[in-house]
Amino acid sequence: MNEQIPSKPPVIPSVAPDVHRPLWSVMIPTYNCSRYLAATLQSVLMQDPGPGLMQIEVVDDCSTDADVAALVATIGKGRVEFYRQPENCGSPRNFETCLNRARGKLIHLLHGDDMAGDGLYTATAALFEQYPEAGAVCTGYTYIDEDGNFVWPGNTLLPAPGIISNWLPTIATQQKLQPPAVVVKRAVYEHLGGFFGIHYGEDWEMWVRIAAHYPVAYTPQTLAAYRVHTNNITSRYFQSGQHIKDIKKVINIIQPYLPAQQQRQLKRTAQRNWSRYFARTSDMAYHKYNRPRQALEQALQAFWLHQNKVTVYFVFKMLLKVLIRYKQGAQR
Repeated sequence: MNEQIPSKPPVIPSVAPDVHRPLWSVMIPTYNCSRYLAATLQSVLMQDPGPGLMQIEVVDDCSTDADVAALVATIGKGRVEFYRQPENCGSPRNFETCLNRARGKLIHLLHGDDMAGDGLYTATAALFEQYPEAGAVCTGYTYIDEDGNFVWPGNTLLPAPGIISNWLPTIATQQKLQPPAVVVKRAVYEHLGGFFGIHYGEDWEMWVRIAAHYPVAYTPQTLAAYRVHTNNITSRYFQSGQHIKDIKKVINIIQPYLPAQQQRQLKRTAQRNWSRYFARTSDMAYHKYNRPRQALEQALQAFWLHQNKVTVYFVFKMLLKVLIRYKQGAQR
C-alpha cells in the first residue's frame, strides 16, 4: 500500500474456499468520525440476523479523535469485529482493506458517519434474489445533518422496485447515489477491482464501472441515510477546491466504459451537470464555510468546466459578493 490513492483498480482476491461465507458483510470504514459511529453501528445491529448470516466489521484508518476499538467493544458487545490499519492509508486504501476483509457474498460499505435504514438488508437481499443478474442494488435514501435530523431527500430513480433501464448513460452524467444506499456483490468487486484514482468521486466512478458491466436493481424505499457535516471528505474537499479537480478526472476515467458513439455527448452532459452543481454550491463555500475567495474560484472553475447560464450567473454573483465584502472591509 505505497500509494494512498491507487492509480488503477486494486485487485480484490476471491475468498479462500475453506472460509465460512455469510450472506452479508457490513464493512464500516472509519476515520475521525467517532461522534457518529455509535449511531451507525446501532442502525446495523438492530437488523442483525446473527453471525452466521452477517459479518459486521469496523476498519479504522488510525483515527485520532477517540479510542475506536473501545467504542466498538462497548457498542458491539463482542458482535462487531474491529481492525485498525497499521498506519493512516487514506480512504481509497481503507475501502480496499474493507473489501479484502469482507467474507460475505454481499458487501455493504457503510461509512462510519452514515446509517442503514430499517429493512435495508431484507429488502436488498430480496431484490438480489428476484434479479440474480444484478451486480448491485441501490435504494432510496435521505440526507441527515450532524444531529441525525432530516435535511433533504435523495434522488428517486424508479417509482417501483426493478432493474434500472438505461442506467449506464444516466449514472455516467452525474452522481445519483450515495454510498450507504448501495449494496454490491463481492464477486463484482473481484471482477472489477476496488476504488481508485481520486478521493472525491471515487464512488461515482465505481457505480459507472459497475453499470458498464452489470444490471443494477433499485427500490425507492428510503433505506439509508447519508450524513452531511463539516468534517467529512466531501466538506473538506469543498473547502479546498480539490473536488472539482477530482470530478474532472473521473469524467475522463469513465469514458472508456461508455459506448464509443455516446462518449462525446455523455461527457458534455456530465460537464454541464457537474458545472451547474459546483456553481450552485459556491454559495455554500461563501456562506457556510465563510470562504469568499474560494467561492469565487469555485464559480470560475465551474464556468470553465462548462459555460452555461447557471455558471455565468454564479460567477457574477460571487464576484459581486466578494467586491462588496472587500469594499465594506476597506471602509471599516
